[in-house]
Amino acid sequence: LEHKGLYWSKIPGTDSAKTIEPDADYAIPFGKGHIVQAAKPEAGESLCVITYGRGVHWALEASQQVNGGVEIVDLRTIVPVDEALIAERSAAHGRVMVITEEPVANSFAQSLAGRIQAACFDSLDAPVAVIGSESTPAIPLNSTLEAALLPSADKVAKAMQALLAY
Repeated sequence: LEHKGLYWSKIPGTDSAKTIEPDADYAIPFGKGHIVQAAKPEAGESLCVITYGRGVHWALEASQQVNGGVEIVDLRTIVPVDEALIAERSAAHGRVMVITEEPVANSFAQSLAGRIQAACFDSLDAPVAVIGSESTPAIPLNSTLEAALLPSADKVAKAMQALLAY
């Protein structure tokens, strides 16, 4: 039962990811995103966060620190990616942020931001923001350096405020 013990000892800040094991019939639709936190689209007062993995937890925590509606879409899978949901929610809010744990340069998140801008250009009120880790070849073993390198709820909240103010 070691695997169960490892499962329950999650990374700090991801406590909401703890779930009871589902029934055998449970399946997550492949290639379908999930709206983790809904927000009413309001001109200039809301934004849509497109993310996956730890980005979901950073976005949830950061959304508590900002004034304005924050909708969070968890992609769940990146190949295939739920293009229809991404386009629909991006166009509805007009302000979009993509959060990733990887460095932004030449990343999936940067590519996704480009696709969002191309598909939703007429509906966007601001350029798509992309938040990711600092551009380094590896994550340091030192926890202080790791915290400086990776995105955090505070870094995401600052970027959300800037995007809402655009």
